[in-house]
Amino acid sequence: MDTTPIIATTDLRFAYGDIVAIDGVSLEIPPGRIGLVGANGAGKTTLLKILLGVLPAASGRVDVLGHSVATQQLEVRSRVGWMPESNCLPPDQTAADFLGYAAELGGLPVRAARQRASDVLGLVGLHEERFRYIGEFSTGMRQRTKLAQAIVHDPSLVLLDEPTAGLDPEGREEMLDLVTRLETFGINAVISSHVLTDIERTCDWVIMLDGGKVLRSSPLTDLSTTDEVELEVIGDIAVVAESARRMGATAELIGSVLHLKASNRDAFEIARDALAEADASVRRLGARRTTLEDVFMGEEAQQ
Repeated sequence: MDTTPIIATTDLRFAYGDIVAIDGVSLEIPPGRIGLVGANGAGKTTLLKILLGVLPAASGRVDVLGHSVATQQLEVRSRVGWMPESNCLPPDQTAADFLGYAAELGGLPVRAARQRASDVLGLVGLHEERFRYIGEFSTGMRQRTKLAQAIVHDPSLVLLDEPTAGLDPEGREEMLDLVTRLETFGINAVISSHVLTDIERTCDWVIMLDGGKVLRSSPLTDLSTTDEVELEVIGDIAVVAESARRMGATAELIGSVLHLKASNRDAFEIARDALAEADASVRRLGARRTTLEDVFMGEEAQQ
């Protein structure tokens, strides 16, 4: 398995006049589906544009797929797809014409570009609508068209800026399914979103930005797994909690779920012994998981 970073930055900086948007960002991002999260104004879109070479970094180094963005921009753009958040599609062209043109820009001959456009529009669920004008498309269809143009040249990496923006729940699920499928075609993805549940749904690595600085960059599982145990019991849960406390655990009852945390022993062992002492049975037992929102809010509070 190739673990070479798809993106590497060192002390990256960028400012809009006196407003610092990217402030000393250093990252090594592995292959896969990468979530880029942060509040509006955190620097997500600016970072994506720097990775693409649209914005020049004020200082620092950035490499994408092993190529320097500063000196090898053509190599980078030939292997990277870009799905912007803004509505940038030509309303007076059909989806087939637009995608065919995008494929030609990617270096395909005319006939191959037409075939590729048809294939990709089918992949994103727009085969029947490929000869309709884009101006007649719904928001969901336009979002899928933007995704299609980002992958029509078979890139190694796509940068997706708020891919579910403006979508209803059904359209959101369809888009997230498409994003998840990209990996099966050998396409890595960086997904920028302020909707943390979308990142939890699609990504295996997460980068948290706030005020242009990196709060965290790590596997999603490292962020969501805690050292606490949670259990539901058949029996008197208060007795189980009291037994766990006598064994040195911190026990908190939230509704019908007991949370255990211990520093002197393994929390699972305490749960087992407390259940036995209380003569209770377990309905559910496992490591307590936290949401990405919990982690993000905790990181912000520490700043």
